[in-house]
Amino acid sequence: MKILIATPLYPPEIGGPATYATLLEKGLPAKGIEIELVKFSEVRHLPKFIRHYAYYRRVLRAARSADAVLALDPVSVGLPAMKAAKRVGKPFVVKIVGDYAWEQGQQRFGIIQTLDEFVITKNVPFPVRVLRRVQTRVARSATRVIVPSNYLKGIVASWGIPPEKIEVIYNSVEVPEVPVPKERPKGFLIVSSGRRVPWKGFEVLEHVVARERDWHLFIASGLSRAQTLGWVKAADVFVLNSSYEGLSHALIEALTLGTPVIATNVGGNPELVENGITGLLVPQGDDEALFAALKNIEQNPTVARGRATAAQERMKKFSTEMMLSATSAFLKNL
Repeated sequence: MKILIATPLYPPEIGGPATYATLLEKGLPAKGIEIELVKFSEVRHLPKFIRHYAYYRRVLRAARSADAVLALDPVSVGLPAMKAAKRVGKPFVVKIVGDYAWEQGQQRFGIIQTLDEFVITKNVPFPVRVLRRVQTRVARSATRVIVPSNYLKGIVASWGIPPEKIEVIYNSVEVPEVPVPKERPKGFLIVSSGRRVPWKGFEVLEHVVARERDWHLFIASGLSRAQTLGWVKAADVFVLNSSYEGLSHALIEALTLGTPVIATNVGGNPELVENGITGLLVPQGDDEALFAALKNIEQNPTVARGRATAAQERMKKFSTEMMLSATSAFLKNL
């Protein structure tokens, strides 16, 4: 079997699609599936709109010799990949790891609702409405849809996509051995990571940490993956203070590294963290609960490390081998 993967990102670019595409490229051939990648980075230098047509032509050429087409997002590569697959009559699968229209709305068009509020809101700015229509059209046209969490299955179903068409395959993350940074400050170290986007809640975390003079906060943003993992490994606690997460790679990495975690009780986070057993969950937007959870870990480090050890064992469910086996079986059943 031969699968064409249309990916918006590929190393040395960083991000979930880049990591996922690399894992499939390396792992699926051993499962009897040949992989060909078409990378959006190869056309990104072209002017807007022209780059999407050029990308469509690349996908179309490659799709002729493939058994199916898998797009790793529903808009930038999803739309041209959908059209190419349709033209050559091949099954089309799209992986959806979030609501692209909502994310762009939050960053560029003044959307302030949470994702759960947004999906039931009809009156949105015109550019956001266009993006919403594109991602919904791509999902509806797909033979099947892959999502990385049950939470996101519910979000995509709210677009009008039949639930039986949506397959949950949990992401996996390979975590290499990384050194602890030499510049680690002494004392209680709190680390968070991710892009500087509104829903990450970094500003609130900074405000909460500033209440204690002896606490140190490091936000790993814009660093290499190895540098970021080094800081997460060095931390006394990793905090994910998001108002939204589909299924967080950063959280999986922290749990796999054995770092105690605090996460907001939103999105896919409860599918990764069992409150009081493998980490601590706090209500989103509750500064006092976040402060209390940080105090809990500072004052009870042995208990926190015990939860972290339990989390490492549970992360075997998110192993690369399990993800590859599930993806292989899914693709072969198309």
